[in-house]
Amino acid sequence: MPQQTVEPSLSNVETVTVPSEPVAEPIDINVAYEEPKSNEDEDWRYNPDRITAQYRRRPFTVIGRLITIISTFAVFAFGIWWDKFTGSSESKERKRAIQLRNILTRLGPAYIKIGQALSTRPDLVPPTYLEELATLQDKLPSFPNRVAFQFIEEELGKKPEEIYAELSPEPIAAASLGQVYKGKLKTGEEVAVKVQRPDLNRRITLDIYIMRSIAIWVQNNIKQVRSNLVAITDELAERIFEETNYNQEGRNAEKFKELYGYIEEIYVPKIYWDYTGKRVLTMEWITGNKLTDVAAIQAQGINATHLVEIGVECSLRQLLEHGFFHADPHPGNLLAMPDGRLAYLDFGMMSRIKPYQRYGLIEAVVHLVNRDFEALAEDYIKLDFLTPDTNLKPIIPALANVFGNALGASVAELNFKSITDQMSAMMYEFPFTVPAYYALIIRSMVTLEGIAIGIEPDFKVLSKAYPYVAKRLLTDPAPELRASLRDLLFKEEGFRWHRLENLLRNATSSKDYDFDKVVDQALDYLYSDRGTFIRDRIADEIVNAIDLFGRRTISDLSNTLRQRVGIKVTEAPVKTERDSYTITHLRNIIGILQQTSGFNPRRLVSLVSKIISKPETQTMGQKVAEGLAQKMAARLIRNLLLENEEQDNNLSKPYRNPKFRPALPPTAAVNG
Repeated sequence: MPQQTVEPSLSNVETVTVPSEPVAEPIDINVAYEEPKSNEDEDWRYNPDRITAQYRRRPFTVIGRLITIISTFAVFAFGIWWDKFTGSSESKERKRAIQLRNILTRLGPAYIKIGQALSTRPDLVPPTYLEELATLQDKLPSFPNRVAFQFIEEELGKKPEEIYAELSPEPIAAASLGQVYKGKLKTGEEVAVKVQRPDLNRRITLDIYIMRSIAIWVQNNIKQVRSNLVAITDELAERIFEETNYNQEGRNAEKFKELYGYIEEIYVPKIYWDYTGKRVLTMEWITGNKLTDVAAIQAQGINATHLVEIGVECSLRQLLEHGFFHADPHPGNLLAMPDGRLAYLDFGMMSRIKPYQRYGLIEAVVHLVNRDFEALAEDYIKLDFLTPDTNLKPIIPALANVFGNALGASVAELNFKSITDQMSAMMYEFPFTVPAYYALIIRSMVTLEGIAIGIEPDFKVLSKAYPYVAKRLLTDPAPELRASLRDLLFKEEGFRWHRLENLLRNATSSKDYDFDKVVDQALDYLYSDRGTFIRDRIADEIVNAIDLFGRRTISDLSNTLRQRVGIKVTEAPVKTERDSYTITHLRNIIGILQQTSGFNPRRLVSLVSKIISKPETQTMGQKVAEGLAQKMAARLIRNLLLENEEQDNNLSKPYRNPKFRPALPPTAAVNG
């Protein structure tokens, strides 16, 4: 949705009182999000077969549009080349930026969307172009008021003056699909009235038909492209078609508020359904500044970087909790409110991902950060990038090579652009395909990261995201994530304490990290049927620890006694590399827990008593006792065998040396 804001000056910032509402309770994230049911006219839904049938009968219309698109960009490209050839690129950069903005505006909504996406990437686009492309967010040419007012009357059944007490004489913002007026209802509420552009459906369908036809041709004729370009095009087209139905946008806004309204620093405007139709949307007016207008935000005493972090956290919750996410978070749709909250606008382009995809993304991030490339390769199968029959052996070292360099010294060095850049080279070497759902995820996160980089050049989305991901892995009861946590922490060589330390260190940085919840869920899982494997591995760790401690204690006592009676100490202290590793990380983990908000030693004491009383603990105790007995028996037998072997060697050693061979009796010598 276009930006709803006043000019970024303190002298003319109008404060709108937002009605206080009780904070909504979080919704169970394990309940699948259900699509809202609607009986909307089929014309408002994307139907590729119908569009194909429509334009196959109109070849000249399609050819004419293609010629317009190709010739327009060809002229622009020639101009760029000529500027370089004549050495005037720098002096004419502003002119070319304006030219590009005008080209995208003339070509219509589909190309305006491309320009909006580019306007958030300061790492890809020069500053002059960024400035011009940013106007595509909410400063496009408007269409006549008489057309807009006619649409209002047709949709709502009354003339605008009969519905609104006030309506701005001109639109205060105009974007790709519509324009916005500021108004006031008869009941006094200030509202934003969004009216759709005329002839929108025709212009969108023609461009989508062309894009889809090109995608089909590329997919059938260029073997190097393995991704399903048609499915990706259909996914984008379906979302754009939803944007043209303002009733659907209103439902999306309410669903978004229902799912994420509990986040204190996020605000979602109210929809006024009595004044909303397919081409007209009336919603609560929000006063604020674009998230990229850092000077205006800071002038109000608000930390712009903090707001970006809020946006990143909210986006993660959208992707990984319910799978219902805002796919178009450009600066015109994110406003910094005077009270420090971040307001989301324009809920036309929303997308959805399934639970297994959400869990797969969490696992992939964790495996990437921990450099577990074998598990990461398996994640790509779960996420539909690779087919189940793919040979992963050559892919695993390639992932290690690509992401080992991309990760750098720490997670803080990695961003989404580096991930996509590194992956793009692998797409052609190995049988990767980009699933359709992933295209909008990348669009959303890359756009948000672009905004963040514009505010803070060193901002890394993944470094801000990982604490939340770590918290989810530790606290989410979903079987998929429980299994992933188990595989992450347990390997053949034993418990990987450093990974638990890393997870805890990051998870405690998450704002809503709940220590008690982590402990309760860990114990619930540990003592469930699914926790049998972990209980067995913990028993093995305890056996090894007690055995090592016992051997060290005996060794230390033996050496001490030898020293006191004057016997030379010949035994080295019992110590292993594994022992040092475990103790070091256990100390670090205890330190992290002690510094964690909500840590209470007294509660741990009560938990220990409950744990001891559980039958599973008693079973573990028996296994520990059996394990220790087996180790002692094995060590005793081994020592006895070694001792006997040494005695045999000592007895037989002189006879193996001719110098020590005893003289044989003469008869023996002769007979021998």
